[in-house]
Amino acid sequence: MPMKMLEYCQRILAKVSFDRHLFAKELAKSIKRLEFGDVERLRTWCLEQFGQRYQDIIQTTFPPQLAM
Repeated sequence: MPMKMLEYCQRILAKVSFDRHLFAKELAKSIKRLEFGDVERLRTWCLEQFGQRYQDIIQTTFPPQLAM
């Protein structure tokens, strides 16, 4: 079964999470690749996984209409 784009983006973000710059770059690319519903799911996942570390990047990178 092929990997879904959301799962692929999550894997990439987990692998680059050691570096702020790479995380921000890959997060921006992921948002461009995904459909709107998946962008919402990615935002939730990012906040759960990396919210403590990269909350500023997550909040500024996602589109404002997804702000909670």
